[in-house]
Amino acid sequence: MVPHLTTALSGPLLALEAKFLDATPDIERWLRGQWQEHTPPFYGSVDLRNSGFKLAPVDMNLFPGGFNNLNSAFLPLCVQAAMTAIEKICPSAKSLLLIPENHTRNLFYLQNVAQLVVILRLTGLDVRLGSLLPEIVKPTPVALPNGTTLLLEPLVRSKYRLGLEGFDPCAILLNNDLSAGIPEILQNLNEQFVLPPLHAGWAMRRKSNHFAAYDEVAGEFAKLLAIDPWQINPYFSVCDSVNFHERQGEDCLASNVDAVLGMIREKYKEYNISETPYVVVKADAGTYGMGVMTVKDASEVTGLNRKQRNKMSVIKEGMNVSQVIIQEGVHTNERVSDGVAEPVVYMIDRFVVGGFYRVHSGRAKDENLNAPGMHFEPLAFETSCSLPDHCQNPDAPPNRFYAYGVVARLAQLAAALELERTAPEEA
Repeated sequence: MVPHLTTALSGPLLALEAKFLDATPDIERWLRGQWQEHTPPFYGSVDLRNSGFKLAPVDMNLFPGGFNNLNSAFLPLCVQAAMTAIEKICPSAKSLLLIPENHTRNLFYLQNVAQLVVILRLTGLDVRLGSLLPEIVKPTPVALPNGTTLLLEPLVRSKYRLGLEGFDPCAILLNNDLSAGIPEILQNLNEQFVLPPLHAGWAMRRKSNHFAAYDEVAGEFAKLLAIDPWQINPYFSVCDSVNFHERQGEDCLASNVDAVLGMIREKYKEYNISETPYVVVKADAGTYGMGVMTVKDASEVTGLNRKQRNKMSVIKEGMNVSQVIIQEGVHTNERVSDGVAEPVVYMIDRFVVGGFYRVHSGRAKDENLNAPGMHFEPLAFETSCSLPDHCQNPDAPPNRFYAYGVVARLAQLAAALELERTAPEEA
């Protein structure tokens, strides 16, 4: 089932989906060639926004939580994709250490960890969980609502390897985005694969690097299909040296907001779009929807009140915001029941393995949905994102989801480029 779109889809998006459908062999061949040159991240999830005239990624997460929200019918896809990823990295792998986030009280997140363990064990790996929490000093069971139990164990470090008591894994999979920095215990592991690499964590990663890489990918892909890259690509700019508490960088913010809004207005005029342009100002590092504001005029980012400054100045783990990305806002015209919705697409390696809808009944179509009050609709994608049906209309469920999957894979390719280009030089 595809949620209801409030736009009559006779316009640009329908034409874009038709292009994707007609060019399926070209698209798949092009992507296959890209993956011969670039190594995809181990996994990722992409937040998409579908405005009826534009379909674009607005965020790329390299440490996805939410595998428990995927349609259970796609478990075989997850297992096969994970097998492919592991075989490339460590063909003889027998054991894997999974390091989750520290919020052990978030049972929804821990159900995601449990599902990851299921997927990885079905690939033939012995999987155990190591915790970065200092209070985990002995094996600690955590009961989950579905009746299963996770066992968190304290990490054991030798000179170049990391494991658990009596457990020396081939590889380490992080499901922790390292927002608070890279712990010393994870550094200089010269004898093991760490997935994703440490520089994929928010201690070092920047959204602007990702969207700069995506800009290149979208441009090249747009040439292949003879489309306007703007239809799949949000404009953005960056402000460094911002301090919301001290009101530093307001002029930079205002001028960049004005410039991006100006570019959006030009496109809206070109396509005869009547929506109100807006931008999203958000921390250039970080996740969980923190440090985010929607802006429709440059005057809104000057003279912020104390509450607004406090909201924008700190992200996950209490980290201060000093750099922001000003990103074109993409309206979402999808709805599930009474809530505004956006698709979230999940990938392992280069394969789309499912997706679901983030829904918020208290937010508008031009607002951030990753906020308190959101929920993940049990309505998981009911058809695969990999199997378009040329016998149906371009906006039929298999074809809409195929379009989602194509754009998500473009974001995954951009993440591969981003990680290549930001890798620390080896000493």
